[in-house]
Amino acid sequence: MKLIDKYGDLTPKQIVAELDKYVIGQKDAKKAVAIALRNRTRRKQIPEELRDEITPKNIIMIGPTGVGKTEIARRLARLCRAPFVKVEASKYTEIGYVGRDVESMVRDLVNVAVNLIKNELRESVEGEAKNRAIETILDYLLPTNKSSKIRNPFTSSASVSDNNADNSATREKFREMLIEGKLDDRVIEIMVTSSTSPVVELFSGSGIEGMGINLSDLSNVFGGGRQKRRKVTIKEARKIILDQEIEKLLDMDKVSEIAIERAEHNGIIFIDEIDKIAIKSKSSGSAEVSREGVQRDLLPVVEGCQINTKYGSVRSDHILFIASGAFHMSKPSDLIPELQGRFPIRVELNSLTKDDFVEILTKPKNALIKQYKELLKTEDIELNFSDDAIDKIAEYAYQVNSEMENIGARRLHTILEKMLEDISFNAPDMSDKVVNIDGAFVENALKNIVQNSDLSKYIL
Repeated sequence: MKLIDKYGDLTPKQIVAELDKYVIGQKDAKKAVAIALRNRTRRKQIPEELRDEITPKNIIMIGPTGVGKTEIARRLARLCRAPFVKVEASKYTEIGYVGRDVESMVRDLVNVAVNLIKNELRESVEGEAKNRAIETILDYLLPTNKSSKIRNPFTSSASVSDNNADNSATREKFREMLIEGKLDDRVIEIMVTSSTSPVVELFSGSGIEGMGINLSDLSNVFGGGRQKRRKVTIKEARKIILDQEIEKLLDMDKVSEIAIERAEHNGIIFIDEIDKIAIKSKSSGSAEVSREGVQRDLLPVVEGCQINTKYGSVRSDHILFIASGAFHMSKPSDLIPELQGRFPIRVELNSLTKDDFVEILTKPKNALIKQYKELLKTEDIELNFSDDAIDKIAEYAYQVNSEMENIGARRLHTILEKMLEDISFNAPDMSDKVVNIDGAFVENALKNIVQNSDLSKYIL
C-alpha cells in the first residue's frame, strides 16, 4: 500500500505558481506557506536523530475578510493532498464548559485523513470489488443452487444436477448482459446497511474517545448492524454494493496506520477567527476569562501533545497550524504571549484594489466570470463580458468595499448575483440566446443601488 508523495518535488516557486492559479496577489502569504511546505520535504531527508527536533513554523495571517487567507490554506492542502480541516476559534470553549474542546480539531483531522487514504487505496481493490459486486447481483437475480437446495431438501440429486447445469448457463448469460449494461433498468430488492442512525461520539477528555466508542459501534456490537430491504435498479445496486465490497476489502488497520502518519506529518489545521479569542482589555469579565481559557487549551495542541482518537493516538508536534484573523477590534499582541510564540511567522495580507478585482474576475481557473458563463450555458445562454464591463464591476466592488464594510472578493459575488438576477430568472424562456454584458449594462443594473448608500448596505 505505497502512496505517492505528490508534492515532494515542488520547489517554493512552483508552489507559489500553483497558488497563483487560484489566488490573486498576497505574495508574502504565498511565500510563507510555500516555505513551510518545502520544509516538510527537507525534514524527511535529514538524519532521523535530528528530524523530530525540527517542528513546523506555524503561520498567522493578518488581514481583512475575503482577501484569500482561507483559500491559500485550502489550495495548499489540495496541492499536496494533505489532510486539511478549517475550524473557527470562536466555536471552542475551555475545559469545563459545554462546547467543543480544542483537541477535537485533531480528531477531525484524523477523520479527514482516513477518508483521504480510503479514496487513494480504493483503486487498488476496485477491480476485485467490481467482480464481487457482479456476483452479488447475480445471486439476487439467480439464487445459487446451494440456497435452492436448502429451501427444498426433498429435491432429488439428479434434479439438482440438471438445475446446476441450467443455472450455470443462465448465470453466464446474465453476467454478460450485466457487464454490457443491458440489465441496468431492471429493479431488484437488495439488503443495505442503514446509515440513518446518528453517530454520536461519547467522550470525556481523552478517555472513552480514545477507545473509539460511539453509538453506531454499540448498535453494531449488540444488534449486528441495522439492515433493511430496498428496491433499486441494477445500476443503483451496482454502486451501493461496490462501495460495500470496497469497505470489506480495505484493511482498515492499515488505513488507520497510514492515516495517522499522514495526519501527524502532513496535516494542516487552519484556525480562522483567532482574533475572536484575543483578550481586548485587562478586564476580568467572564467572556475575557473564557477567551483566555481557550487560548491556554490551544497551547499544548499547537506545541505538540498526544491526543487519543478512535483510530489511535496522534501526536500534534508536526501538524502545521495556520491561524488567521482580521484583527479589526484587537491586535495579535492581545493574544497571550505563550500562544504568540507558537506562531512565529506572521504575514499581513493586503486589502484588494480595483486591479485585483479585475484579475479575480478573469484570471483564476475558477474565476467568477467563467463560473457564471458555465452556469448559464446549461440553459443554452451564451454570456459575453466586455472589458469595460469587467472594469466597471471591479470599480463598483472597490467603491462599495471602501464606503461600507470591506468584505474583500466576496463583494464580487453579491454584485454579480444582483446584476445577473433577471437573466438567471428568465434564462429558460429567453428567445435571444446571446447576451452581451458591457459597461452600460453594468451601470444601468447597479448605478442606482451603489449611489444609494442606505440601500447598498442591504443589497451589496
